[in-house]
Amino acid sequence: MNQKELLKHIKLGENSDIEFKSAKGGLPKSLWESVSAFANTNGGYIILGVEENNGKFELGSLRNSSTLIKSFWDLHNSSQKLSSPLCKEKDVDVIKIDDNEVVIIHINQAPRTLRPIFINANPYTGTYKRNSDGDYRCTELEIRQMIRDASDEPQDFGLIEKFTIKDIDSETLSGYRNMFRVTNNDHPYNTLDDKEFLIKLGGYKEDRKSNIEGITLAGLLMFGKETSILEAFPHFHLDYQENFSDDPEVRWTHRITSDGRWECNIFNFYMRVYNRLIQDIEVPFSLNREGIRQGETHVHEALREALVNTLVHANHQSTKSITVIKTKDYFYFRNPGRLRISLEQVYQGGISDVRNPYIQRMFQLIGLGEKAGSGFVKILRAWNEQHWMKPQVSEDTFHELTSVKLMYKIDEPIKRPSSDLEKDLINDLEKNLSENQIKIINFMSENANITQSELSNLIGINEKNIRNNIKKLKDLGLIQRIGSPKNG
Repeated sequence: MNQKELLKHIKLGENSDIEFKSAKGGLPKSLWESVSAFANTNGGYIILGVEENNGKFELGSLRNSSTLIKSFWDLHNSSQKLSSPLCKEKDVDVIKIDDNEVVIIHINQAPRTLRPIFINANPYTGTYKRNSDGDYRCTELEIRQMIRDASDEPQDFGLIEKFTIKDIDSETLSGYRNMFRVTNNDHPYNTLDDKEFLIKLGGYKEDRKSNIEGITLAGLLMFGKETSILEAFPHFHLDYQENFSDDPEVRWTHRITSDGRWECNIFNFYMRVYNRLIQDIEVPFSLNREGIRQGETHVHEALREALVNTLVHANHQSTKSITVIKTKDYFYFRNPGRLRISLEQVYQGGISDVRNPYIQRMFQLIGLGEKAGSGFVKILRAWNEQHWMKPQVSEDTFHELTSVKLMYKIDEPIKRPSSDLEKDLINDLEKNLSENQIKIINFMSENANITQSELSNLIGINEKNIRNNIKKLKDLGLIQRIGSPKNG
């Protein structure tokens, strides 16, 4: 960060990745809460030597930066203060403005294998996360999920105590085995009884030496009776919605969720939802004698990948639901749980770090889903072939959610925003707008509900810069938000 960028941040104020502290009395104790919060969320900057007066920020009178920096490194490298050191020498800088000094500390997002980053040697009282309002202490549920995600152990192979083969829905398992036979006609698994078949899939665990036996998380979620699933996971919720109405009061025109008419487990949900997703894809396909699809398009394949990815990457122990939405303009897939690889790695492909590998394997054995990290690449390929808007992956680190939004038009590709608007912005407005600000207005004019994450991916700059540019455009009166933060 240079002096010009610093002064710009001071003018714009704090946000989700900028925290100002005056540091008049030495290194602030609250600094370490911000270090934990930034590390467990999206990273950010802690800036010492900036004061808040009447709601506005301004340069302070800091002149002892070397003492502050020494104190910072002493505590940063102490396991009694910080669970894991994060910063390198290049992450701490000093900028001099007139007679004042400003210390800038850059905190990187910690990799999942190090989270939670906590302070004062206690993860359950010293773990923080960041939102737009500042730092907040994490709940025990959030901390336990970070600990699970830090491990490379499968999250779906744990034994569900006191649950047996009786908690498996026989019709669901029979339907899966029929698909398995079609896909693997001569496979030796076809001769096994249901229990042995589940053991081979990873849905049942049996250890005669230690006398441990029972259904695994993967087996219960994939094939279980709904009552048994809810007994083990009270917040388990699968929800598919269609909304083709122009009436804003209509929440959905069709819905698939738990209603007592079917066993709500992962396999049944997939079978019902996939057939609804592809209904309006106007490229017909047929089945051959073996029941294999013929003439399936890359769009069909992409929707299948998106749905399977949502189910196998989800944190099924979360209190939040798996949600799939289809509208006239887009498909939306949301699962609880953060990404386990970076956004850049998602778009590049070739890397797979799945949260539930046994559920993934169950899908793969019937020809559904990829393992080599190529699933999202196939989605990108399909959307590019149709000239539809680039698929958008978003990570909500505050609510621990990951979403994929696939904009589409059945009749025609999405067109570029009007060039007349761009000419007006460049030639007629004496606002000295940057190229990125013009792009933001262009995309907003095409899609008023576009998110900051989507703008970041489309324009190629990080979300922090998107937020800063949006604030300037608001201050200039060129854009205005109407409605609530969520639905406006």
